[in-house]
Amino acid sequence: MANNLKSKKMIIVISSPSGAGKSSICKQLLKDDPQLNISISDTTRPPRKNEKNGKDYNFIEKDEFESKIKKNEYIEYANVFGNYYGSLYKDVQNSLDHGFDVLFDIDWQGSIQLKASKFPNLLTIFITTPSKEIIYERLKLRAEESGDNEQAIKKRMAMYETEMSHQNEYEHIVENDKFEQCVLKIKKIILEARSKLNS
Repeated sequence: MANNLKSKKMIIVISSPSGAGKSSICKQLLKDDPQLNISISDTTRPPRKNEKNGKDYNFIEKDEFESKIKKNEYIEYANVFGNYYGSLYKDVQNSLDHGFDVLFDIDWQGSIQLKASKFPNLLTIFITTPSKEIIYERLKLRAEESGDNEQAIKKRMAMYETEMSHQNEYEHIVENDKFEQCVLKIKKIILEARSKLNS
């Protein structure tokens, strides 16, 4: 794992249980904030109906991913529901070099690895929902849009408690009850972190 990222910009990690809305939140932040750039992960899982290669993820084969692991090309990677996800060191450093804060839409495993990299300007935010039932309803809705089956929903629900157990490892916990309010709270957290960094 790379541990020599250098920049005066920030790395912003947003994590949540599957279905809590972190990807929608990240998309809104990117739309509203020109100083942000997303870290597009490599993944070995097949694309969903509404996903595009190179925009949502870089969809690659398992052997290619494992070759990159051996070469230490990932800042962080994880095996989630039987598929690899990982962020390339060179892509993140390139965004930082071009003056962007880099946004990570990743789980708790990736967050731990980024903390271990000792990057000084790391901001971590965990998204929760008012209840577990809301997660199930959102996953059902997403399944209808993306083509996931009931088995995929059950797998994600089984991981809910594990994911929630890591929330206190994050600097900030924000509840996604009303989407717009949640996004506003996260924007405020980012602005405050930037002002501290630049003071």
